[in-house]
Amino acid sequence: MANKEEKADEKQSSWKDFIYNPRTGEFIGRTASSWALIFLFYLVFYGFLAGMFSLTMWVMLQTLDDHTPRYRDRVANPGLMIRPKYLDIGFNRSIPQQYNKYVQHLESFLQFYNDSIQDANKQCTEGEYFEQDKAEEKQVCQFKRSVLRQCSGLADSTFGYSEGQPCILVKMNRVIGLRPRGDPHINCAAKRETPLQMQYFPTEGTLDKSYFPYYGKTLHANYVQPVVAVKLLLAEEDYNTELVIECKVEGTDLLNNDERDKFLGRVTFRVKVLK
Repeated sequence: MANKEEKADEKQSSWKDFIYNPRTGEFIGRTASSWALIFLFYLVFYGFLAGMFSLTMWVMLQTLDDHTPRYRDRVANPGLMIRPKYLDIGFNRSIPQQYNKYVQHLESFLQFYNDSIQDANKQCTEGEYFEQDKAEEKQVCQFKRSVLRQCSGLADSTFGYSEGQPCILVKMNRVIGLRPRGDPHINCAAKRETPLQMQYFPTEGTLDKSYFPYYGKTLHANYVQPVVAVKLLLAEEDYNTELVIECKVEGTDLLNNDERDKFLGRVTFRVKVLK
């Protein structure tokens, strides 16, 4: 019994000595000077790593522009999108509750195009790029929603949805520095044998060059891109039928037929209006 008690005392004493040995002054097996040397080593080591990381980041940041991404090869050609932001549009023209969401979305989108806001912007020369590379503060060209006429929501607050001839807004995604050549315009067509009558605003679906180039969200904070309104002039035979419509940007060097990307320079959507 005495041997067991002695062994237990020795075991407890060895643990205490490992934590702190008063005879040698060691703490967890090391003296104070040994711990100090280890601490100094890791301080210098991690300080060196932090310095190298900071220097690398600083050198990399010197090569970047505060306003323009360095590599933009993946977005050299813009995509197209529509408003309202639905690729499947379906409603009964006699039931406002079914098309109100489309109307509200268009009204919300066009708030930035209100004439009262656009009056503060510059009236640019049509057909010419608005170059501002050297200007510190970039100006914005006017694009008033009144230009969209029957699709502006000013005369008809339902954008044609109540009469069964809805308006679709087509916009080109922003690409910094883009200068489309030629005379870019939007052209839409229904994927069927007989053509579908449409009306474009501005006339001929023009995307005027004066709205290019775009200088980025920071420099061009109040920029609004040009939009084209397409009014679908549905006839009696077009109702109660799903119509597949494709819009493309044409008259320019921008791509619109890449089978790997269905939104590159084009957009396809479906419309079904019930009587």
